[in-house]
Amino acid sequence: MAPKRSPLHTLLDAVANIDHGTAPETAPATPATTTGATPDAASPARVSLDPALGREGAVDGAWWPRSRDAAAELPGLIADIDRRLDRPVLRVGLPLDSWDDIPHRIAAPGRQVKIGWFRHMDAHVVTLIGANMEPVNLRVIPPDTEEGVAGEALTAAASGA
Repeated sequence: MAPKRSPLHTLLDAVANIDHGTAPETAPATPATTTGATPDAASPARVSLDPALGREGAVDGAWWPRSRDAAAELPGLIADIDRRLDRPVLRVGLPLDSWDDIPHRIAAPGRQVKIGWFRHMDAHVVTLIGANMEPVNLRVIPPDTEEGVAGEALTAAASGA
């Protein structure tokens, strides 16, 4: 018998399975941005975290980036997670075929955050690793997801549902 899925995981899985024009596994994705503004560390990241971080086999929250441009999106995400967890993020793991412009490193206050890209990783998850903290796995809500649906997913992730 399959384990019971929480409402959060059901909603996030439904969002992840919407056809957002993701490229085949053999070619890098080339999706368009959803906003004319370029995100950066000053842009607030659209992130929600489950209050019970670090549960084995579960995502720890959700992130709704504004584009698939990793170089533009990651600084804001890193700054937000640094602030929320009061610990610096040191590494980020991304699925290679889900992002454009993935840098090797991203500058953050007092450090360079190493960025790893993986071909065989869940296409809808980003992992952040920091000093003395369990990895934080965030379900990525595709940038072109309708605002209401994305908002529901972020709210569900924050409630730990």
